[in-house]
Amino acid sequence: MLKRAPALFSSLIATTTLMFYNGVFAKAGDDSEVGGGLGQLNMPQGVTDVSEAAFEVHMLMMWICTVIGVIVFGFMFYVMYAHRKSRGVEAANFHEHLGVEIAWTVVPALILIGMAIPATSALLKVYDTDNPDIDIKVTGYQWKWQYEHLGAGIKYMSEMRTSQDEIWGREPKGEHYLREVTQPLVIPANKKVRFLITGNDVIHSWWVPDFGVKRDAVPGLFTAAWARVEKPGLYVGECTELCGKGHAFMPVVVEVKEEADYNIWLTEKKEEAAVYASTIGKQWSHAELMEKGEKVYQISCAGCHQPSGDGIAGVFPAVNGSAIVNGPADGHIGILINGVAGSAMQSFADQLSEVDIAAVIHYKRHSWGNNVGDLIQPADVLNFKNAQ
Repeated sequence: MLKRAPALFSSLIATTTLMFYNGVFAKAGDDSEVGGGLGQLNMPQGVTDVSEAAFEVHMLMMWICTVIGVIVFGFMFYVMYAHRKSRGVEAANFHEHLGVEIAWTVVPALILIGMAIPATSALLKVYDTDNPDIDIKVTGYQWKWQYEHLGAGIKYMSEMRTSQDEIWGREPKGEHYLREVTQPLVIPANKKVRFLITGNDVIHSWWVPDFGVKRDAVPGLFTAAWARVEKPGLYVGECTELCGKGHAFMPVVVEVKEEADYNIWLTEKKEEAAVYASTIGKQWSHAELMEKGEKVYQISCAGCHQPSGDGIAGVFPAVNGSAIVNGPADGHIGILINGVAGSAMQSFADQLSEVDIAAVIHYKRHSWGNNVGDLIQPADVLNFKNAQ
């Protein structure tokens, strides 16, 4: 035991120092850098009641463990020093001691009770999803998020905005590499927002560290979480459930606005949705469809089929020269509306609007080596849906 004492003592010093630094000096991320600072040792304190409750329990447990460690190791080193063989001390030989038996039963029980009370209080706060001001449905897709403001008639997709050229190293990584989206989730400050989280295809997990929210998005099941954020700003998270090849490419970005700004945003989104709906019956020109279709393709299709349309051999089929792309329009529309069972090609019927679907189909049928020569209109997509 004496030979091992230096190593044990070194371990004690290292562990105690880490705990002390973790508990006292490590801070949550800088306010200008949402999601916590890189390299920090402590968990972020967060900006919601739930995250603060979790942080307080974490710190309490950390200090309890630190005190227990100091007492146990301190007593152990004292015994090794004061009762060592070189001082002529002989080991005592006794069996069962009522006082010791009572002490090491009662003391841990009291410690556990002391830990259980604040932990239970925090858990009750975490699962207090009653009486929200706003309900938002969060749906995980491979590999993007869909947000629906229930009761407001607002629904939109949030997809990673980082370009394929950055991902594949064809151009330098941007400042917000893999942490930028086409449309963040927008919520108002100082309002209780309940998140109803589910999945469309496989299990995902919606995680925002600063909110203290992490819930699995399971197909066919809704899990609930909530947040009330006082400080407006951008908060970043990610999917934390391995959900396929694009798992690393579905960040979560939440923008918290002041209530007045949120109401303005909500009004604009409703007007935008109304204008968008009115374009379904519009006769789009070839140039308009190509311009819009390219944008949709780069965001929703290029990750699998590649920006060049060549796909990935043996994994994702090429759209350049594809029999489906160059075949009848209904067959091409059907692929996007219904997906392909047993493959990574999912249904886009609830992800993209009729305008987006028509535009991206038209773009694929008139890009690279494809030149079908037809015009795919949003009304064609709507008619296909209605006929099913």
